[in-house]
Amino acid sequence: MRGFSTRAIHTGQDPDPTTGAVIVPIHATSTFAQDGVGGMRGGYEYSRSANPTRTALQECLAALEGGRHAYAFGSGMGASDTLLRVLLRPGDHMVIPHDAYGGTFRLVDKVLALWGIEYTPVDLSDIDALRAALRPATKAVWCETPTNPLLGIADIAAVADVTRSAGVRLVVDNTFASPYLQNPLALGADVVVHSTTKYVGGHSDVVGGVVVTSDDAIAEQLRFIQNAVGSVPGPFDAWLTLRGAKTLAVRMERHSDNAEVVAEALAAHPAVERVLYPGLPEHPGHVVAAKQMRRFGGMVSFLVAGGSEAALRVCAATEIFTLAESLGGIESLIEFPAQMTHASVAGSALEVPDSLIRLSVGIEDAEDLVADLRQALDAATG
Repeated sequence: MRGFSTRAIHTGQDPDPTTGAVIVPIHATSTFAQDGVGGMRGGYEYSRSANPTRTALQECLAALEGGRHAYAFGSGMGASDTLLRVLLRPGDHMVIPHDAYGGTFRLVDKVLALWGIEYTPVDLSDIDALRAALRPATKAVWCETPTNPLLGIADIAAVADVTRSAGVRLVVDNTFASPYLQNPLALGADVVVHSTTKYVGGHSDVVGGVVVTSDDAIAEQLRFIQNAVGSVPGPFDAWLTLRGAKTLAVRMERHSDNAEVVAEALAAHPAVERVLYPGLPEHPGHVVAAKQMRRFGGMVSFLVAGGSEAALRVCAATEIFTLAESLGGIESLIEFPAQMTHASVAGSALEVPDSLIRLSVGIEDAEDLVADLRQALDAATG
């Protein structure tokens, strides 16, 4: 198999046969001429069903995750919703992480639950707890690793052993790690989901999602439901995401470099109670993360001494870190999950600490990022 960056730059992206264009064109068309009724050129008839720019992106992302099939969506949540329509029916049960992404929890708790789907939050680092949560009606286990925003680590291979024995589908949200750092299909997962808005796109300029699998039956149902509901990205969005994927490897190396420096600096600051980063040896998931990840990624969370008010002051005091939701872009972001990305889990079993700050560490100069955080912590807690 060719190397990661070679696949990222070339898979699904041969020069255009008509013009020789090296970069995949943006096929900005809604429909395609047919050579007689049903005589489609290359299988294209209408861009909701398929578009050549989207095809190139899907082939690339399938190759990066080591899957046979990939389907690109207009958002990560659109990808998640469509996949869960494939895997679940009214009366079914699923397991989700006890610290799942707030948007995933909202989809399951506020949308799918209305259609008769039951769920159980579980600490997926506890394999015995996972086994205990499974029921005859369980059809899917939804895993995040690292989790958002507490950076919890699940052993994908161990979880896959449990789900395989139980005849349950394992879905891994690989957004925090990216395909460069972790490949869940190779560890036994049935399906991988990404918000490609994040590290795959990497430049905070496009929203998207993808589902990758090697299961032909799941893939066929995904294709059908995606076309039926129309949850697709436009060709320009697909092109931007594909452009971002080309540099994923070099960006993830820099994100990881910077996050390691930031995590160590935060751990040494007296105003920080605890740093949540799997790259730190004291992190409870460090050994598992080192086994299944190439590196530890660019996401760092930490708890501020002084509680929520101090955390809010830190968020307001940074100069390089921008106060904003989302993650995975080239720029560094800071956010307060309890009132931002994870407000939807307030009052639930998934509620996050009110002194928690989440960082998406960008690719700026590491010394500048550390200096910015130090001055913000000093100003907010001094």
